[in-house]
Amino acid sequence: MADNKEILQSFLAKHPDIEIFEIILPDVCGGLRGKWLTRDKIHKAMAGELKMPLSSLAFDVWGRDAEILVFETGDGDGFCEPDIRTLAIAPWFERPTAQVVISMREVNGEPCAYDSRHILQSLIDRFAVLGLTPVVATEMEFHLFRDEFDSLGQPVHTQTDCVGGRLAGGQTYGIDIMEEMAELMHGIRDACIAQNLPIDTLIKESGPSQYEINLYHSPDALVAADQAMMLRRVIKALARKHGLRATFMAKPFGNLAGNGMHVHCSVLDSDGNNAFDDGTGRGNTLLREAVAGCLESMADSMLLFAPNLNSYRRFQRGTYAPLAPCWGHENRTVSVRIPADAPHATRIEHRVPGADANPYLVIAAILAGMLHGIENKLQAPPPLEGNAYELLEPSLPRYWPDALARFENSDFIRNSFGRTFQNVFAVLKHQEMADYDCQVTPLEYHACL
Repeated sequence: MADNKEILQSFLAKHPDIEIFEIILPDVCGGLRGKWLTRDKIHKAMAGELKMPLSSLAFDVWGRDAEILVFETGDGDGFCEPDIRTLAIAPWFERPTAQVVISMREVNGEPCAYDSRHILQSLIDRFAVLGLTPVVATEMEFHLFRDEFDSLGQPVHTQTDCVGGRLAGGQTYGIDIMEEMAELMHGIRDACIAQNLPIDTLIKESGPSQYEINLYHSPDALVAADQAMMLRRVIKALARKHGLRATFMAKPFGNLAGNGMHVHCSVLDSDGNNAFDDGTGRGNTLLREAVAGCLESMADSMLLFAPNLNSYRRFQRGTYAPLAPCWGHENRTVSVRIPADAPHATRIEHRVPGADANPYLVIAAILAGMLHGIENKLQAPPPLEGNAYELLEPSLPRYWPDALARFENSDFIRNSFGRTFQNVFAVLKHQEMADYDCQVTPLEYHACL
């Protein structure tokens, strides 16, 4: 906290016009909670003296707590723990504003057992015991829609054909289409620079109105997760400023491309070298152990990769969304791909998570799977060659209730994330599921009236 004070003072001196600080708490379902503090109160937060209800971590996707959790615990407070590395200006606000991301600790000083940032850090610490450091990067797909809905309640595309209709294709990697969004994309890039977010590439993706922004890899997986969360916020905020709506919904349209969050991960050894590198780019025994762990734990982790009802609409044949645990070299039909690259860049690309998932829990699940394979010396099957959709039957949970049941009964989840988190996340998803069960869709009226 002493270091926090010095860094804060420097930040305040550099930004004398800042009026408000956002204290941002990522909850377990990926929502952002917190408080606004005036400039004169930020010292208290940075000293670790700010308190919030621990239940702020356990809201469902609609921002509601679960009564059973609140009443069981008495809804007690915890202390906010700021991460000074996330202190940055939020340049999209009309009035000068800054932000900092926090974690929560119990009043006795222990990390809150269902704080996703603490969960991720605990897995990073397990790698450290083995003399290894995870290196992580994320690729984030999203759609840009007009800020309106059509007569059926569906979002309206920004990318249309010459007569105003939706395009059959999205002009993948189209430079001209990127030019049409140049003002917004430059605004996103400028905001990322202001927030110390190391964006790599901005591209036009395969679906109409769909784009992707990639982040550079980070040798701190928690930093990588913070950056993924902050990038999503930047994209949404800048889209609003341009009169548009950005969404990371996994499958906005059933017959068009969905939004994934591909995660690249390697590990460094104690000398700072890539521990997967065998000099050929194919990867060594440690890589295959990590892959084996990811494959064996994938079904149990599906609720973390695909946490919402809509998430499961993304998993269809031929859509580059994996349907079975498998791996291969330079093969985009598999769930764990080993990209072709220089040997020192040998890494895993995990292709299952959706862009709607909590990036902290996604990265934690991938790291936990890798640890499971490395610690138990698991052996990966031979890498798949060819089309995984044709060669393998779907075996990952395809429906939300199935993934929830697998999650609740998983020893892997309990051992990697803790029983408390397992219970909290399951309770919230049961609550969301109960609400969806009460909804009747237009398609049902069309079929039955």
